[in-house]
Amino acid sequence: MVDCGRLWSGEPYPVADPVATSNRLDGYTQTAYDALDLPNAELDNDSPGAGAEARGDGCHYRGLRHLGKQISDSPPGVPGVVSVHTEWALKGVPEAEALAAMRRAREELTRQGWRVTDSMNKPYWRYLVLKPSGSDDEVRIWTYPRGRLKVAAYADCARYPPGTRLDNLDAPVLPRQVAPTQLRG
Repeated sequence: MVDCGRLWSGEPYPVADPVATSNRLDGYTQTAYDALDLPNAELDNDSPGAGAEARGDGCHYRGLRHLGKQISDSPPGVPGVVSVHTEWALKGVPEAEALAAMRRAREELTRQGWRVTDSMNKPYWRYLVLKPSGSDDEVRIWTYPRGRLKVAAYADCARYPPGTRLDNLDAPVLPRQVAPTQLRG
């Protein structure tokens, strides 16, 4: 039997503390860094997108009631709902070393129970996508030309609880990244 109320209003977003989510994702990227085993790499502080961020623009209305909003060219985000992600990049990682590191990470993380959900190995476009054991979060590792390697973790959209501290743009305030701890001095 179909739940008509859910069909009409849409599945509600789960509630999650964005600070706890950010810390969890940061921990996953630390685990990925450890598995990459790149002791001579340097943190790339100038990498675009580096840092932790909570964004609502990808968290859209659900349900038939909101169909008009969903089919818009630029559908609005749901107020109070964000997706948290964290990312950082390494520099000084030659291509051959990056590929070997990605193989090591794949082997080690799957040994720890993570699942590979996607990967590609083409010139100038190599990546690995994994889900940690027991989690819907996603960790991505990419290689880029000129010795760059990026690691990012993403959580699904969730409603933040009342009382969440917000910045001047009404986005949740997230803690500074810790990972990779070996490179942050």
